[in-house]
Amino acid sequence: MRAVISAGRMVTGPGKRITADGAVFVDKGVIVAAGPRTEVEAHTEQAVPRLAFPEGTLLPGLIDTHVHLALDAGPDPVEALRAASDTELYAGMAERARRLLATGVTTARDLGDRGGLAVRLRDEIAGGRLPGPRILSAGTPLTRPGGHCWFLGGEVGGADSIRALVRRNAESGVDLIKVMATGGGITKGGPPVWQAQFTTAELRVVVEEARRFGLPVAAHAHGTEGIAAAVAAGVDTIEHCTWLARDGFDVREDLVAAIAAQGIAVGPAASPDWRGFAKRFGRERAEEMFDRIRWMAQRGVRLLPGTDAGVSRAVFDGFVSSLEFFEHIGMTPSEIIDLATTGAAEALGISHDTGRLRAGYRADLLVVDGDPLSDLRALRSARLILSGGRPLAPERRLPQ
Repeated sequence: MRAVISAGRMVTGPGKRITADGAVFVDKGVIVAAGPRTEVEAHTEQAVPRLAFPEGTLLPGLIDTHVHLALDAGPDPVEALRAASDTELYAGMAERARRLLATGVTTARDLGDRGGLAVRLRDEIAGGRLPGPRILSAGTPLTRPGGHCWFLGGEVGGADSIRALVRRNAESGVDLIKVMATGGGITKGGPPVWQAQFTTAELRVVVEEARRFGLPVAAHAHGTEGIAAAVAAGVDTIEHCTWLARDGFDVREDLVAAIAAQGIAVGPAASPDWRGFAKRFGRERAEEMFDRIRWMAQRGVRLLPGTDAGVSRAVFDGFVSSLEFFEHIGMTPSEIIDLATTGAAEALGISHDTGRLRAGYRADLLVVDGDPLSDLRALRSARLILSGGRPLAPERRLPQ
C-alpha cells in the first residue's frame, strides 16, 4: 500500500505520546514519514492516496507474544492436531493467522508447532502470498521423552540430544528456541504442571547452544523449581510463571528479584477466557494467581501480553480480552497499549523496526474508532489494519 493515513489522534510511541491530527506516509511496506498531518501531507506528492479517519486513533500494530497456530482452541486441540494431516493443519494455521490479523495483531510469536509449519507460514505471509501478521516461530519445542507437548516431535534426553535439536531448529530458520522447563496442562498422561523437566545444567545447554546461533530462549515454566532453573540458565522469557509447587504456591522473593535484575520478561499468557477460568477454577484461587502477576509487576518484572491462543477456549480473535486482564490487575489503558506495542517489541528484540510509528519502521499499524488510551474497548473497532504495509482487506474496499 502507498498512502497517507491520518487520524484525529496518533499514538507514536510509549508514555502516551499523542499527536493530534496525526498522519503517516506508508510506501513499500515502510513508514516514510510520521507526524502532524499538515506536515506529512506537505512533503508528500498530491497523487498519493489519502485515507482519513478524523474521529479515530492511529497506533502501532499489536503484538501477541504467545500463540500456538497449530492448535485450534477447541475442546481437545491436541487430538485435533494429531488427527490432522500436515496439509489440513497448515490450512487451519493460515486461517488462524488471518483471524489474528483481523483483531489488530500485526506480530505474533508462535511458541511451538509441528514439522516446521509455522516457519513455512511465516515465509508465505512475509512474501505476500497469504494474509497474516509477522510471525516469530520457535519451531519444535524441546521436551523430555513423554513430556509436555511430546507430540510436537521435540523429545530430547541428555546434552547431545539437546544440542542436536537446537541446531536442527536453527538450521530450519526459527526465530527463537522454546523449551518446556516444566509440565503443562494439555498433555494427557504427562508430568504435572509444577514438575521440572530439565535440570539447570540442561537448560544452560539449551541457552548456550541457542546463543551460538544468535537465538533467544523462551521457557515454559509453571512450577517454581523450573522457574528457578530457567532463571539460573539465563533464558530470555518465562512463559506462565505461575509459581506452583506440589502442594500449592511457592513464591520466592529472591527469584523475582533475579528475574527483574536479569531483565527476563514474563508472559503470563492470560487466556481471552480468563474470566471464565476464574469461574471454573474458583474465584478466590484464581485471584491468588492473578495477584502473583500484579506482585511481579510491582517488583519491576517486565510483563508480556499473550493469549496462549490455540489451547482450549483461547481463541485467535480474543487479544483485546487478554489485554483487559492487565487492566484487571491495575494497569491503565495507556500502560497496556505500551505493553502490547513498544514493550513487547523491545522484549522480543524487534524494537528496531516495529512497535512505534516512526520513519523507517515497518508499516505495522491500525486505526480504531474512539480512544483506546482511555477505553481499551476501542481496540475492538478496527477500521484499518496494516502488517508490513499490506492491508487485511483489498485496497479497493478501504475508505477513501
